[in-house]
Amino acid sequence: MNERRQPAADQGEPTETELKLALPAAAAAALSRHPFVRSHRRGRTRKSFLSSTYFDTEDGALATAGVALRLRREGRRWLQTVKGRQSATSTGGLTARTEFEWPVAGPNLDPLRFATTPFRRILGRAEQQGLHAQFTTDYTRTTIPLVFADDTQALLCIDVGNVHAQAGAQHVEAPICEIELELESGEPLRLYEFVHALAADVPLALEPRSKAERGHALRRPVAPAPKRAADVALREDATAGEAFATIIRECLQQIEGNVQGVIVQGDAEWIHQMRIGVRRLRACLSLSRRVMALERIEPLRGELRWLAHALGPARDYDVFVLETLPVFTAAMAHSSTAGPLSRALATLAAQAAARRADGREAARAAVASGRFLRLVLSASMLAAAPGGKSALEKPARDVARPLLKRRHRALLALGEDLAHAAPENRHAARLAAKKLRYATEFFAPLFPAKSARNFRRALAQLQDEMGAWNDAAVAARIAADLAGADSPTAAAFGGWAAAHSSARSEALGAAWATFARAQPFWSRD
Repeated sequence: MNERRQPAADQGEPTETELKLALPAAAAAALSRHPFVRSHRRGRTRKSFLSSTYFDTEDGALATAGVALRLRREGRRWLQTVKGRQSATSTGGLTARTEFEWPVAGPNLDPLRFATTPFRRILGRAEQQGLHAQFTTDYTRTTIPLVFADDTQALLCIDVGNVHAQAGAQHVEAPICEIELELESGEPLRLYEFVHALAADVPLALEPRSKAERGHALRRPVAPAPKRAADVALREDATAGEAFATIIRECLQQIEGNVQGVIVQGDAEWIHQMRIGVRRLRACLSLSRRVMALERIEPLRGELRWLAHALGPARDYDVFVLETLPVFTAAMAHSSTAGPLSRALATLAAQAAARRADGREAARAAVASGRFLRLVLSASMLAAAPGGKSALEKPARDVARPLLKRRHRALLALGEDLAHAAPENRHAARLAAKKLRYATEFFAPLFPAKSARNFRRALAQLQDEMGAWNDAAVAARIAADLAGADSPTAAAFGGWAAAHSSARSEALGAAWATFARAQPFWSRD
């Protein structure tokens, strides 16, 4: 175990910076002999068996506060460790968190050490409440010291074993098979570059949870929830480079936060939220093209298009099967064509369900692929070192204003008589509204909160109305694709979509009028 820690830049506290990824057991056995690993090795490989016990209160007060407390035995040595919550900059498997570690005499906690940490209050309260062993981890660690061309040094740790917990009267366990690339000195960017190159040949995968988080999940299973977009935490005096790096990381956190759900969960919301994250990141990169190097951005934009296309059919059929088709079927139940359509709708539903299953399998395969991991790593590298033009050093406000103004003008130019516009014009306006909405979400923290809130509310209402119109149009397209463009079913869906659009024209017109009156928040702070 490496006991050297990088000092936190702003607090001088010991900080652990590591990049963690999962890999299959078969790949773990051969990884230490991989030519790319051997080309960076700077010392002998070492093996050790580590056994750790994690402590918390019975109600999980430390885990709730984002604090981990453990005792680890390695041979005859005992180490007591306290870790804090991961930093906001953690993406792409890389985490940075405050860590304190001390040698102790034996298999008992030393509470006197708690006072030397910034977590002394929560640890003190937990000690008074009662600290108990919660779960254990036992694994073999293969440690390979690495060095990179700029003298950055790291430890590649290959961990294979299990986490054990007691859930009621039942013993439960889960496998551990992962790598931890731990920074000893130098640039964190080298860690991204190393695993990006390694992932081209080794089946690595994202593992966003720490061993402590997996142990708590075993002991107290909690249904996971899809990761939704969050407002970007930008300082008002941020530079453009800092702002874009922060935005990229926030978009990535939404994408990464839905990985396990897309792969193993059945809820359609996981794919929906990942798709939103992909769209937001694409919007961010589109905005950044004026201030960042195109050779860094364009390959990543191409990979994001691939991922968007992989997720798109699954989401379209989720909406069609779960939302649109039931509404359409209910609307047709009282029409004169209900009888002739009933059998056709049953066939359509079966076809749509099959397409939905195919779409979800394609989405799962894409997200589980090495290509997806390399995409995430590439975006993480961009956030870690944006590079590019001198405009990145300008105040973010000064860069954001013309970008927001340009997006706003593009939408206004498309909005004349929107309620009665041709479908292609309304579609173009919908896309323009979406681009403006993402831009306002990104940059709103740089401007007065009240005016930004009012503008964003009006824009969100407009986009909701346009989204409802688009869902009906997509449903008509899907019906024509499944049943045939000239079929009675397609004709019925087409008529329903037109009626739906006509019925919402007044609401769309009102939403547009409200938006058109909204004062751009970036022009009057």
